[in-house]
Amino acid sequence: MVTGHTAHAAHTVAVYGAYGHTGRFVVAELLNRGFVPLLSGRDADQLRALAASHPGIEVRPAPVDDPAALDRALAGAAAVVNCAGPFATTAAPVIEAALRAGIPYTDVAAEIEANLDTFTHFADRARAAGTVLVPAMAFFGGLGDLLVTAAMGDWTAADEAHVAYGLNSWHPTAGTRAAGTVSRDRRDGRRVRYSQGRLEYRDDAAPTLKWSFPHPMGTREVIGEFTMADVVTVPSHLAIPEVRTYMTTEAAADLAGRDTPAPTAVDEHGRSAQTFLVDVVVRSGSAERRAVATGQDIYAISAPLAVEAVHRLLTGRTRAVGVASAGAVFDAPEFLRALSPHLSCEFPGRS
Repeated sequence: MVTGHTAHAAHTVAVYGAYGHTGRFVVAELLNRGFVPLLSGRDADQLRALAASHPGIEVRPAPVDDPAALDRALAGAAAVVNCAGPFATTAAPVIEAALRAGIPYTDVAAEIEANLDTFTHFADRARAAGTVLVPAMAFFGGLGDLLVTAAMGDWTAADEAHVAYGLNSWHPTAGTRAAGTVSRDRRDGRRVRYSQGRLEYRDDAAPTLKWSFPHPMGTREVIGEFTMADVVTVPSHLAIPEVRTYMTTEAAADLAGRDTPAPTAVDEHGRSAQTFLVDVVVRSGSAERRAVATGQDIYAISAPLAVEAVHRLLTGRTRAVGVASAGAVFDAPEFLRALSPHLSCEFPGRS
């Protein structure tokens, strides 16, 4: 683990969108892990306000459409974490700056199309540069991919992967709402699912199903094909033609509700009272393998996910170059164990 708080180039990490809801968690986690964050983003006033509570931390405002400013923001950084959505707007410019700087990049994007763009447009260039770009290194996309990869074990292929999200509630941030609007516009209001090895855009309503979550959640009503970034990350490196994600109906209703308030902190870490249970089932023929993760606050958990990724990127504990999802570039079971202060994981009996 990186230790100490001495400013050192190898320990300095730029956070773009540092003042956002998830960005603040990432900054706090970097400090907790002994890194030196550089605060960057589009709003200089919000950056300065955040820096006021962290004396000595450098502020580097940078409009997303100003390459020179982005280069200055990343100067001297060993890595960059992009926390600024919508990622359809920010991912490509920040990735371009990371490639110019020759440093690894990760983001917390949950936007399916933005993550697809990263794989599509930057895979060859990142591989040629010998650098690593890890999109969706967050609750949606990254965690599910790690759990599916760990559940797969020694399987080289499977028929289906199911990721069921048991959220007791979902108070969306302004960033989540903005990203959702961008994604809906890009899809012309259609929904998306991953089937037969490809994304399908559909006009029909998503099905409502029952899902048997482990104790104590039990059987709950879920929205089937409530498609999240896992349908990008998982198939990017695993031979699984059917990848489905599900969401408890209560959480889906919260997300859809126009009057649902933003998250409210209930503890000293700034976490909300939201709890989650992620139930992963991978099937190959009649055999089934599972993985289960539980924790508190889907936004807060994205910080240790992203910062553990940065730690591994900077210490060479990687398995790939180019654009790679969490399960492809990291040792999934080991990565999940490293998150034990923040996340409880179980791998129930296999059939």
